[in-house]
Amino acid sequence: MQTRHDVLIVGGGNAGISLAARLKRYGVKSLAVIEPNDRHYFQPLFSHVAGGRADLAETVRTQKSVMPRGVHWIHDGAASVDPDARLVTLRSGRQIAYGHLVVCPGLQLDWDSIPGLPAAMDSPHASSHYEYSLVEKTWSLLSAVTSGTVIFTMPSGPIKCGGAAQKPMYLACDYWRDNGVLQDIRVVMVQPYPTVFGMPQVDAELNRKIADYGIELWTDSELVSVDPHNRRATIRNNSSGDVQDLAYEVLNAVPPQSAPDCLKNSPLAATGTAAGFVDVDPQTLRHVRYPNVWSLGDAAGTDNSKSGGALREQAKVLAKNLVAARDGKPATKHYDGYSVCPFTVSKNTVVFAEFDADYRPQPSIPMVPLFKEMRASWVMDRDIFPQIYWRLILKGRA
Repeated sequence: MQTRHDVLIVGGGNAGISLAARLKRYGVKSLAVIEPNDRHYFQPLFSHVAGGRADLAETVRTQKSVMPRGVHWIHDGAASVDPDARLVTLRSGRQIAYGHLVVCPGLQLDWDSIPGLPAAMDSPHASSHYEYSLVEKTWSLLSAVTSGTVIFTMPSGPIKCGGAAQKPMYLACDYWRDNGVLQDIRVVMVQPYPTVFGMPQVDAELNRKIADYGIELWTDSELVSVDPHNRRATIRNNSSGDVQDLAYEVLNAVPPQSAPDCLKNSPLAATGTAAGFVDVDPQTLRHVRYPNVWSLGDAAGTDNSKSGGALREQAKVLAKNLVAARDGKPATKHYDGYSVCPFTVSKNTVVFAEFDADYRPQPSIPMVPLFKEMRASWVMDRDIFPQIYWRLILKGRA
């Protein structure tokens, strides 16, 4: 059985739902979202749950409750796309035809790419706040530590909001200090890049907190294997090639991530360094070879840092460009590469990084130094922004 929609969206996360809501408001009537999951997550709060500063229930709602009114929910997953025939084949075998296609399924977590990592996640001494089912376990492990070595790792390559990889570490350190055990814990942060983030102003502020907590920062390094039985993590220095085994009491690992498998061998995918991601113009978000195909969010082959803040700006641009294209007009709106990473550096302060695709400062409030540790930024990140997400962003109004 085959059906057709004027606009078909692959993915019902932040990108798919917020874009669908905008398109509905702009007058698109035949609109459908392909999404297999029953639950919708607000992933920025995962870090707060993993650091003991939020409840897991705050991060999730039913997919049905966030689906915009009048948008058809196709409760299935996309298996492949044939852009020449303008067809999406679902996992069930059903085919859906489209006038315009928006591809935004997000990233997949590649647990198996690090030997021993999946088994470690099942062990009583390792976890990850990038997986909904493990978020509460992360805080359970971190809050119980009173001594020993705790390792926090971040992979190289594109990931969902790179700043989120660090957040539970700072929250845990603040908690351990309050409980008088921080001095007995060796905290190791494994960072694959030359600095802690990549912007001088932000690096300086984060390095100050790292020194304050006594964290060991291992730059140009990443986790390459785990021995969960003996609780040992193998860390490789990517500059020298040296490898070191490190025993741990707790390991919090962020898994490597990539474009979904259904895209990697698709005609829509880019090649080279952006392999697997949808090959779009990074400004208009329109496919470079198929003018009725678009992409935004983590699966788009853009050069910005992947984040909810970047996605929010992309949704505004793509919605207007797609509506113009349906009317036979040129796509004139441009995404400027904006992204944002809030770093929760204590139980009530945040360092806010706003930047473009080249990691140059791009502040939304130029006269306010949000890259400084601030209580006000905590209130925005922890208390205000989740409400904006559920009430405005997913309704296409922010």
